[in-house]
Amino acid sequence: MRHILQVGSTVDGFLIGEKIHTGGMATLWRVTREDIDVPIVMKVPTILEGDDPTVIVGFEMEMMILPRLTGPHVPKCYAIGDFARQPYVVMEYIQGYSLFTMIEKAPLPADEVARIGVKVATALVDLHRQNVLHLDIKPSNIMIRDSGEAALIDFGLSRHLFLPDLLEEEFRVPMGTGPYIAPEQVMKNRAEPRSDIYSLGVLLYYLATNVRPFGLPQAQSQLKKRLWRDPVPPRKLIPAMPPWLQEAILRCLEVDPDDRYDTAAQLAFDLSHPDQIKLTDRARKTVRDSLPTSWKRWFKSVGNDSGPRQPRPQQTNLAPIIMVAVDFSDGQEALQEELRVNVKRVLATMPGVRIACVNVLKLNRLTITYTLDEEGRSIHVQRLVEAKEWARPLGLDQERITFHVLEHMDPAEALIEFASSNHVDQVLIGARASSTLRRFLGSVSSQVVARARCTVTVVRVQQVVADEDAEDEKMIDTG
Repeated sequence: MRHILQVGSTVDGFLIGEKIHTGGMATLWRVTREDIDVPIVMKVPTILEGDDPTVIVGFEMEMMILPRLTGPHVPKCYAIGDFARQPYVVMEYIQGYSLFTMIEKAPLPADEVARIGVKVATALVDLHRQNVLHLDIKPSNIMIRDSGEAALIDFGLSRHLFLPDLLEEEFRVPMGTGPYIAPEQVMKNRAEPRSDIYSLGVLLYYLATNVRPFGLPQAQSQLKKRLWRDPVPPRKLIPAMPPWLQEAILRCLEVDPDDRYDTAAQLAFDLSHPDQIKLTDRARKTVRDSLPTSWKRWFKSVGNDSGPRQPRPQQTNLAPIIMVAVDFSDGQEALQEELRVNVKRVLATMPGVRIACVNVLKLNRLTITYTLDEEGRSIHVQRLVEAKEWARPLGLDQERITFHVLEHMDPAEALIEFASSNHVDQVLIGARASSTLRRFLGSVSSQVVARARCTVTVVRVQQVVADEDAEDEKMIDTG
């Protein structure tokens, strides 16, 4: 028997407080329970006579998915109620603000758009690694916590790649929010992780221009226009927009998922390092594609109802980011070559991988750090030059490799922070031969192995390096 919810009533031990939101699909109530000492809310579906059955099925999906999710980028789930008695989800009340409140401030500066993009893309990285596709990314479904992280809410249209997709099994209509839905979702494909990247691209376009790239479509015929008609280039609307931001946004909005970013991690990486984004024709566009080009897309889309697709759980692992920590100290040429050999092996097995070549310029703790060498050249720039020379034999395109010189007093800390903040999947790092000083202080490579939150591969050269104690006192140490 269902409960009549009102202030002061109790449901499964939860005391109902004030109603804080009433939407078309659900109502939110503040609730408390003696054993839970953090703010929580109860989400209850709105089930009325004649309501769209997708409301019920969507709430079932949320009850299946939310308890399986963890981390700061989703609300913590405390309890779920059975549809046979009272359907509900009790979850944490996220302290912060909705990204929807930022819409009225658009257009935002490019740096602010990128900052928001990094936060949301980071949340998607975490979600996709838990094998969940959100499939309804939009401002009202994104909260920014007081601590700064983006948290995704409302999983009613989501899909878990290892659970049954009730929405796909029971309905044959596009599932999503009109302005943000990806082309493949319009064609009823709910198994593509890059759909979330497309929706994030729509959001970034909106924040940057205060214009929705595809308006407010209502009918399916209007939704399908995004299969062949490209949006007005953002720089046409905001001429001062930097080319790198248009490049990133329009790459997200490509019709073919294969032309978008492979993963949300790659998008977050680019928005964190805009100066290294490879600019293509996308960045230079100021007018929409020609009508003949749009007609070609239209003919290609006619009758192309992709329908349900089998999920690909490994999609997010097809294009990992690998950080290579290279030591350019004198006498480390053999170790540099060994690292390059290992990178080539990785490239042979994972063609979609992105390489981040990293070197650390160690800052002195107690004395002045000199930024110029004896010839008056910038040491930082010289390291970048050395990194690019080291990578030249790899033959990688600019979009597949980036170069970073980090300045830090603690090389290990610098590498660990970089790997964490850029969603690195694997670290390749060289290790020099053992020495008394290194055994006493602990090598950089051993610290990275112990503390990094991703796979770390330590590369060694099978030879004795003389005077290791002297080597350890050099300015840069990445091994």
